[in-house]
Amino acid sequence: MKIFFIFLLILFTVISCKTETKDVKPTVETVKQNLPPIPKSIILFGEKVSLEDEDIRERLDREIMANAYFHSQTILNMKRAARYFPVIEPILKEQNLPNDFKYLPIIESNLANVTSPAGAKGYWQFMPETGREYNLLIDDEVDERYNMSKATRAACNYLKNAKDSVGTWMLATAAYNRGIGGIKSDMKWQEATHYFDMDMNGETARYLLRFIAVKLIMENPEKYGFDLKKIELYKPFQTESVSVAAPIENLALWAKERGINYKILVKLNPWILGNKLTKNLSSFTLLLPAKNMNLKPYAAYN
Repeated sequence: MKIFFIFLLILFTVISCKTETKDVKPTVETVKQNLPPIPKSIILFGEKVSLEDEDIRERLDREIMANAYFHSQTILNMKRAARYFPVIEPILKEQNLPNDFKYLPIIESNLANVTSPAGAKGYWQFMPETGREYNLLIDDEVDERYNMSKATRAACNYLKNAKDSVGTWMLATAAYNRGIGGIKSDMKWQEATHYFDMDMNGETARYLLRFIAVKLIMENPEKYGFDLKKIELYKPFQTESVSVAAPIENLALWAKERGINYKILVKLNPWILGNKLTKNLSSFTLLLPAKNMNLKPYAAYN
């Protein structure tokens, strides 16, 4: 009798599983997004780059999947790019750098003013000593690594110096991650002159491939499952510039006198570290919201 009941229990379990499986219908969430095939080549920094090598394709495939399926961050990058690319692109053109370098701060910081575990800061992720070397002011009152315009110019100068040292924009990009000295050392002992011919540390080996993956996705979002028509892109801030000619001992009060508040002031000027500006005044321009910009104290909306 005991064996009979065990048999009935097993039979009931099998029937239940089959019934549950039969009732499950595929949904949008359970259907895997199909990615387009990796192209055989890409135009990068104005030059044709072959992507036919099997090692390159597999490494690039990893980076494409990592970004295409990380929907929340990739969508945020697209939203932020609509705001910050209009700032970055004219500077790249002015500095005679390829427009593709606008993707570098996405690789570095996801276009956000973040701090790395090593202490690199800002959109372009400068370490303190490198930032100062490239004329970014860093003290107890300000940190220009958080200034998009100034940090972009500093990054341009670094990349130009790197290209002069290592020979190509691709290697200069790798040097942004590894350091110019590190790339030159790898080139020397490996007797190699092309990024794709070199064995590098894990992070630098992925760096340019991630750059290419982001470029492919950002330039062809629909192919990778991103409908920009349904994504609310962030608009560039509309601002007015005010030159600082005299010390400001209380920025919160200064902002209030101009119809905004400290929170809005540092939103537009994230390089401000505290509540005063008393040093190096000749180099500072503060951005305030234009009259038609919806950056106002909360009471203004009531």
